[in-house]
Amino acid sequence: MKLATLNDGSRDGQLVVVSRDLCTAHYATGIAGQLQQVLDDWNFLSPQLQDLYDTLNHGKARHAFALDTRQCMAPLPRASLLAVANVSANAAPAEACPSDLAATLRLDFADDLAGPHAMLRCANPAQWPDFEAALAVVTADVPQGATPERALDGVRLLMLANHWHLRQLPGLIGRPQTAFSPVAVTPDELVFAGSSAWARGRLNLALQCSLNGRRFGLVDAAQDMQLDFGQLIAHLCQTRRLRAGAIISSGEVRSADASQGNTSVASRRAKELQQHGVATTPWLAQGDSLRIEMKGRDGLSVFGALDHDVQVGNPLP
Repeated sequence: MKLATLNDGSRDGQLVVVSRDLCTAHYATGIAGQLQQVLDDWNFLSPQLQDLYDTLNHGKARHAFALDTRQCMAPLPRASLLAVANVSANAAPAEACPSDLAATLRLDFADDLAGPHAMLRCANPAQWPDFEAALAVVTADVPQGATPERALDGVRLLMLANHWHLRQLPGLIGRPQTAFSPVAVTPDELVFAGSSAWARGRLNLALQCSLNGRRFGLVDAAQDMQLDFGQLIAHLCQTRRLRAGAIISSGEVRSADASQGNTSVASRRAKELQQHGVATTPWLAQGDSLRIEMKGRDGLSVFGALDHDVQVGNPLP
């Protein structure tokens, strides 16, 4: 099924069930008000949401309405944990030792996660504003010591993510915000023509990024992902359990194949430096527009798109 959170003026928004084609939605009020409630009591509440989802897809939901993704918050507007990995292309190999794995994970702000149409703001262009397109999963409770296989059983939802970067600023303050796709989907939704695109902790679809209407990257999300989501979650659970609502991001989706393009300005500039000795692609600037999306093998958008305008050099609200 597909779930979204609409902005109703509260911090956690209002949960809705979204049709498979992302055209219509239905409030889940009679079942749960917010997504966190569902994650906390998944076995009881998710079958009820699934029934509503099936009814909506058959056109029989009495109070369905057209979905406007501009009203969407992040599916989970605040989370218990946001861990971001670096597991594509030149990242640590799958057989890496624990210390290597630790180097691939970072913790980011999770108290105020942004929606798919959030303005990307930066006060000073000298801070090198950039984006980082990624995949993310939302977990159930996962026990301490979980194996990668057990950890994968705890994946409840998948989303797209955009980690906003100010590359000149150090550490956490240089990563002020993360935005998410309008819709989160359950793994069973990722079946196309009888074959699942979600396999062994990787999503075998292409992540599309465009900047100012021009393609920036069309990158296979699984091809060069060296560590799968099961391995990442299990690593986080070595010394503690994860609570329902933890978000684990793949970090920037990269490819060793240069023809697939890039999912951040920093990666493109690095390739330009390597190939030509000079980086020519500018950092994001005032008036830029960014779009991040993933389409299924049927050609339809899976999660809906993140559409961001960039504001640089203007006073912040």
